[in-house]
Amino acid sequence: MRPLSSPFASNRKYSEYSSVFCRSVHCDFARRIGASARKNKDQPTQTEVNRMPQKMLFEKMAGKWEGSCRTWFEPGKLADESKVTGEIIKVLDGRFLRHTYESTIQGKTRRGEEMIAFNSKTKNFQISWVDDFHMNYAIMFSQGGALERGFSVRGEYDVGGNQPKWGWRTEFELLDDDYLTITAHNVDPEGMKAKAVETKYRRVK
Repeated sequence: MRPLSSPFASNRKYSEYSSVFCRSVHCDFARRIGASARKNKDQPTQTEVNRMPQKMLFEKMAGKWEGSCRTWFEPGKLADESKVTGEIIKVLDGRFLRHTYESTIQGKTRRGEEMIAFNSKTKNFQISWVDDFHMNYAIMFSQGGALERGFSVRGEYDVGGNQPKWGWRTEFELLDDDYLTITAHNVDPEGMKAKAVETKYRRVK
């Protein structure tokens, strides 16, 4: 597996555009989320029945995937829908997972990766995430609890100097052995959330 790299790393103009645009998108999202998200207070999904064991979940998540990725810059207004390919591999005998993916957004190539872990001491799932469009200036660290067939984690990101951080909640849900959905919500400083990215994977056989 090749390491993560931006295809535009040598293109200063694109790099500056991407960084400024990404920040402006999040700030604009902050202004617009308003009433359309007030009914969606951020709460981790809870379930107490038949949770899939973590080791089994990691085993089933491993493999090659393909599907579609949808992105929203404003609540309820779809901004982009593109094909996506990804691979999830086991690291250190399956103790961790590494998820790499490649897609496009508004005609530009987008790549990213996540390291996924289960902290056996705290019983929380943990993720570190980088991406050459969304998280192109820092590493986001998220953690959270188990779902029936997946997990829900929450992290934070900076939108600018002297401004409160925004939250980012991500849910991994293994619908069955061949379908995996990854849904991310923006969470404003007051705790209101709105869908931001949705990846629907099907297993490549």
